[in-house]
Amino acid sequence: MSTINRRKFLRTSVAGATALTPLSAAFGQTGSLSELGTAIVPLPTVTVYTAREIVTLDPAKPSAEAVAVVNGRILLVGSLEDIQGILKGQRHQVDTTFSDQVIVPGFIAQHDHPLLAALTMSSEILSIEDWVLPSGTVPAVKDKADFVDRLTTAVEQRTDPAEPVVSWGYHPAFYGPLTREDLDAISSTQPILVWARSCHEMILNSAALAAGGVTSEVVDGFSATAQQQSEFLEGRFWEQGLFAVLPMIASLVATPERLQSGLELTRDYMHAKGITIGNEPGGILAKPVQDGINAVMSSPDMPFRWSFMPDAKTLVDTYPDDAQVIAETEKLESWYGGMTSLAPKQAKLFADGAIYSLLMQVRDPYLDGHTGEWMMDKDLFERAFRIYWDAGYQIHVHVNGDAGVDRVLDSLEFNLRRNPRYDHRTVLVHFAVSAEEQVQRISDLGAIVSGNPYYVTALADQYSDVGLGPERADAMVRLGDISRAGIPWSLHSDMPMAPADPLFLMWCAVNRVTASGRVAGPDQRVGVEDALRGVTIEAAFSLKLEDEIGSIEPGKRANFTILDDNPLAVDPMKIRDVKVWGTVMEGRVFPVVKSERKASVVPPSNGFDGKDVDFARATFEHALKVAHSHL
Repeated sequence: MSTINRRKFLRTSVAGATALTPLSAAFGQTGSLSELGTAIVPLPTVTVYTAREIVTLDPAKPSAEAVAVVNGRILLVGSLEDIQGILKGQRHQVDTTFSDQVIVPGFIAQHDHPLLAALTMSSEILSIEDWVLPSGTVPAVKDKADFVDRLTTAVEQRTDPAEPVVSWGYHPAFYGPLTREDLDAISSTQPILVWARSCHEMILNSAALAAGGVTSEVVDGFSATAQQQSEFLEGRFWEQGLFAVLPMIASLVATPERLQSGLELTRDYMHAKGITIGNEPGGILAKPVQDGINAVMSSPDMPFRWSFMPDAKTLVDTYPDDAQVIAETEKLESWYGGMTSLAPKQAKLFADGAIYSLLMQVRDPYLDGHTGEWMMDKDLFERAFRIYWDAGYQIHVHVNGDAGVDRVLDSLEFNLRRNPRYDHRTVLVHFAVSAEEQVQRISDLGAIVSGNPYYVTALADQYSDVGLGPERADAMVRLGDISRAGIPWSLHSDMPMAPADPLFLMWCAVNRVTASGRVAGPDQRVGVEDALRGVTIEAAFSLKLEDEIGSIEPGKRANFTILDDNPLAVDPMKIRDVKVWGTVMEGRVFPVVKSERKASVVPPSNGFDGKDVDFARATFEHALKVAHSHL
């Protein structure tokens, strides 16, 4: 006996010009009236949202004036008249809340780091760029004097003389060196910790060193490399020196209270940018820290869902038995619940070093002759790729340089020839420097790209003079070539490496305007609709969620971003200025509400017990690991 095909019913019911005919045809596939009654009774109430315009990104119906939602799913898309005709006899309500707005598919944060964002966003933000937070805009620091003045004000506003003041965003390449002496001039009694914009360096004043028990004798006990990357008299610790001092200062930076406050701020920030679902690549492998994140992000009142992708690098490095690697990966599923989840059958690997620190592995030498770094030894990388490939996982690889791209594509081709897989969707993540001829190989091997277009905006000018030279710097994140080759690509921010603002990412990809105002690599610009797809349906495709989210089509989750204007219709240079009204996430409406939340939090006055110290160490260590892979 035939049954109603749900997808066929949903699609055909709005396809025809005559509203009731497709519905009748769909019901005509049933075998009897009793079967029909069982199929449609009881029917829940449908909410029909109207808007000034609905951009669906469904090629069969690119725009609409109404969308019907029931039980968190899209039922119908089309004209209000047709939808009401189809729903005749079923309870429904027309909601005109968005009548003056534009509805687009819900924005997707394909690759962001909420824990690192939480720690940076909950500090005193004094950075090289503006940060537009729910509580208002934190303007960029003008120069070192401006930094000192603003940090001094922050210190003077504290009422507890023992409260650590943590600032994030200082960049010595922009403002000059910063030392313990500079910070002691602000206060010699209030602990001050300045976390550099790179997250790879921290400068402490004398009070912070004392609060952490950091002495010259302690530093003398560090490893040789850590000692070389520490300057006790200047209060400066970077790279391995920062990891070495971490156990002593972590509780000043990464308390449970600060993490919670930062996660709440990050949640509000991302929601204000229109995000309806996101993903953390290289998820946390310390359960108490994940529990702390879940306390905020698993809550039923979260305005977006969040998935966590296993850190395959650490798992493979930890377990020598291949089968145990997959078993331990699968165990992580139990760590999540509510609005958080484990990204199913997906894993994160690392190829070469980071772009901000110019440690990508490149084919041709850097201008100054230095060399890049590999994030994983070749044997470990190839073992990890093989293990997860054979287990049927989609592999996402952090890769920044063209030599790094070669390594990834070599491993992909080897495994395809050894164990062919259809629709593997191996993702090249970040994709800073690449060679033109690599584009065809990416296409031939069936890989896809998730690019960070902010690299061009932030770094093309600087790297034209230092590091890469103008030709390679201007061709960074060559999405134009990727698009012309027909390779699927998406956009991500890598928050806090760039603002988690999909409209801003679109602006970067469409315009490729640098800090100086010039256009870098005009032939690598992409179209506005393609950029919108990059933060919606193509981002969903990169996570194997295109059947669930990313476009406004019957049967998909009712995830919408509500805008004051259509980004496809405004001047391309105005895309980043389009305002976000709010979101709809699985049928629930979440307007953006201006927050009064402060960008810092007072730690508990009664100190920390051993559990809190362990929590702080694990939290800060994960944050530094994330930063180390990106900067």
